[in-house]
Amino acid sequence: MADILTGSRGGTAAPGARENWGLDPDGGVITVIIPGVRSPPTRPPLHPFVSEAPVVYLSRIYTRSGDAGETGLGDGTRVSKDHPRVDAYGQVDELNAVLGLAAAHAPPGPDADLLRSVQNDLFDVGADLCVPLAEGEAPGQALRVTAAQATRLEGAIDQLNDRLSPLRSFVLPGGSPAAAWLHLARTVCRRAERAVVSLARSEPVNPQAVVYLNRLSDLLFVMARVANADGAADVLWVPGGNREAAPPPPAAGS
Repeated sequence: MADILTGSRGGTAAPGARENWGLDPDGGVITVIIPGVRSPPTRPPLHPFVSEAPVVYLSRIYTRSGDAGETGLGDGTRVSKDHPRVDAYGQVDELNAVLGLAAAHAPPGPDADLLRSVQNDLFDVGADLCVPLAEGEAPGQALRVTAAQATRLEGAIDQLNDRLSPLRSFVLPGGSPAAAWLHLARTVCRRAERAVVSLARSEPVNPQAVVYLNRLSDLLFVMARVANADGAADVLWVPGGNREAAPPPPAAGS
C-alpha cells in the first residue's frame, strides 16, 4: 500500500517534539518528520502512530526488502504479502485510487472537497489496519478510525440526499463520467469492507473501520446520483426489460 503508515520513536528532537515514521509496502523505513524534530530516526518503529500531523519525507522509493514476497506491518511484524491484513488495507488503497479518478472528474466545489476529505480518511483506515490492535492499547497510542468520522459521512449523506427524488427502481452504474467512477468506487468500497470483515474473523480489528467503509459506500451511491444531474440522468433498471426476443434487423436495401 503506497501510503505512510507510521510508528514513533524518540530521536534528537526539540523539547516536546516527536519523530514519526513507518514502513513502505516492501518493509523499508519511510521517514516522517514532525516539525521541531532535528534528525530522522534510523531504526524500525517500536510503537504505533501518534496523533501529531507529520511532514512526510520519502528518501527511498524501492528497498528490495519485499522481493521475497513479505512486507512489514506498522508494528514491524513481517508477514506474507497475501496476508488477509495486507489484502484488506491494499483494497482500501485501491478504493482511494478510484476516488482520485472520481475527484478528477468532479467539478470544483463542495462535492470534490468532500471526496478529498474521504481520501484523507482512507489513509487513516489504512494506517489503522496496518497496525494490529495490541492488548491493553492505550487511547491515542495508535491512529484509529473513530465514530465521529462515520458520523460526518452520515451528515453529508443526509444533506446530499435531500436534493434527490425517491427512487422507483434500482440504479444502473453509469450516466455521467463522474457518476460512473463513483459507482465503481462504491463497489470497490464494498469489496474492501468484505475484506476487513473477513480479517476480523481471525484477528482483532477496530470495528469503526468497518463502520466507516459501510457508511462510505452509502455516501458514494448518493454522490453518484448527485453527479447524474441530482438523479435526473440516472440510468434505471427495467426488470426483465430484455427478455423478449428483439425484432430482426431490416433487410439490406429495404
